[in-house]
Amino acid sequence: MAAPSRCTARIANALGGNPTRRIATSLRDPTPRIAARTLVARASSAPLRTCQRQAQTTEARRQFSSSSHRQLSGTFHRQLSSTSHRQALKTIGQIKARNKGGPFNITAALLFIATAGGLWAYFTYEKERMARKRIAEQTKGVGKPKVGGPFALVDQDGNVFSSTDMLGKYSLVYFGFTHCPDICPDELDKMALMYDKVRERCGDVLLPLMITCDPARDSPAVLKEYLAEFHPHFIGLTGNHEQIKDTCKAYRVYFSTPKDVAPGQDYLVDHSIYFYLMDPEGDFVEAIGRNFTADQAAKVIADHVKDWEKPLKKESRWE
Repeated sequence: MAAPSRCTARIANALGGNPTRRIATSLRDPTPRIAARTLVARASSAPLRTCQRQAQTTEARRQFSSSSHRQLSGTFHRQLSSTSHRQALKTIGQIKARNKGGPFNITAALLFIATAGGLWAYFTYEKERMARKRIAEQTKGVGKPKVGGPFALVDQDGNVFSSTDMLGKYSLVYFGFTHCPDICPDELDKMALMYDKVRERCGDVLLPLMITCDPARDSPAVLKEYLAEFHPHFIGLTGNHEQIKDTCKAYRVYFSTPKDVAPGQDYLVDHSIYFYLMDPEGDFVEAIGRNFTADQAAKVIADHVKDWEKPLKKESRWE
């Protein structure tokens, strides 16, 4: 049933069904007529208001349905348009332009990787530096040094060379002898490479010293001729038996010569095979064994040189 028809029926019901009977009754009694008119007016106005509200509600529903349909249609068209736009991005430039303003793009990824790599390199370097510092501090003696000490010997030119001449630079000390058939030549070749690599990286900061364990045969002239075959900057040191013995003892170097050797008889000297790195203050830093290659040993020395921070000694060793 349509809305106007329902309203007409309700008005008729409100009027009481038979209007003729109600009019006749009102003619017999005028007082009830007035009340009846009032009642009829009120009764007729209530269904009208109800019908108006229903009509308004129906119209609002129609408007809401139409508005919802338009909103859903607009959302669908926008999604379809966005999907079509994404599908249309085919070139690298278009993709970069689309992702340029996003939080996760190529630039952000590169910055993240660079930052992570920088932090990893920094903490790795600091870890290695602290390890080197700990090694250097542990090897320093309290009162008397654990390795190294004062000595006074003679160099290959016949000049006095003492432990005080080592101050101001790092020193690389090797103990050997000129009649060694294989080990000493190999180690001196390695020492030459180490010295050149450190000099290339850090400048003139290192003294390469060879102290003989065979003073009976290694005179200054013999040392000079022998060391010239390996490097012109090598310094050879010798002395009498007691001086060499005391120096080896200070550096914790073992050496042994055979007894009852006839004059002119050839013999071998058993000795420790290490390079002893000493800092500019004459303190022992680290022992470098045969397991180190020339590159590895040069890196160890260069790292210790770069860790040196005392201004007074730093100025002198960079001269």
